[in-house]
Amino acid sequence: MRKILCSTGALFPRTTPEKYAALGDMADKLYCDGFEFMVDSTMYENVDKLIQIVKPLKLWISVVHCQKSLGESLCGMKAWFDGTGYHEYRMTDEEDRAAFENGIKRFRVNLEIANAFGADKMVLHLWNGIVSDKNLSKNIERFSVLDDLAEASRVELMIENVVCNQKNPLENMKRVHEAYQNATFVFDTKMSEFHNQTMELFLPEWDWLLRERLISLMHINDYNGGYMDWSNLRRD
Repeated sequence: MRKILCSTGALFPRTTPEKYAALGDMADKLYCDGFEFMVDSTMYENVDKLIQIVKPLKLWISVVHCQKSLGESLCGMKAWFDGTGYHEYRMTDEEDRAAFENGIKRFRVNLEIANAFGADKMVLHLWNGIVSDKNLSKNIERFSVLDDLAEASRVELMIENVVCNQKNPLENMKRVHEAYQNATFVFDTKMSEFHNQTMELFLPEWDWLLRERLISLMHINDYNGGYMDWSNLRRD
């Protein structure tokens, strides 16, 4: 049976753990079956307090969304936009190892939150937008480390069709599938529309995703920008 979840990221963008106590009152007023809990960078230093506040609410949290920038720890690169354009920096081996180790450490905290809330699924940005898919083979290789940790915790780790700079989400999902036949995915309408791929999912080239039931979760998300319009990506 399909369920409708509300993302806590839509309710509490980067706030203190105490504010999540309001989820208890909101649950009966929202037209949803449960919640997808969004992890952000502010939670790492307050994870115990966060769990102490949210867990007693006894909400149905079936999905945890990993901190979005975790994918950046996998690719060995840094990239950014500023007033002069797009810039990128390839990390040294030492920097890359340190970033990956930090990413694993953060991922374990995300898993801790999922386990505490009883979630059996997690969303991962395997690549991450601007810090994207230019080094995708490294991201894909390192996915096995995170996937093994999730499997050991009995959590299904799902890869979202995050926006890309080099290829496009569907092509990247195909590359992941070639490496990990059992990998499952999240299809976000905002991410797909950014690449004009919303309806491509139903073309014969991509119907294996639906036929093999590899889309485990769908995000319904507004997007008013154009094709690869980075200036409008974060707007409703």
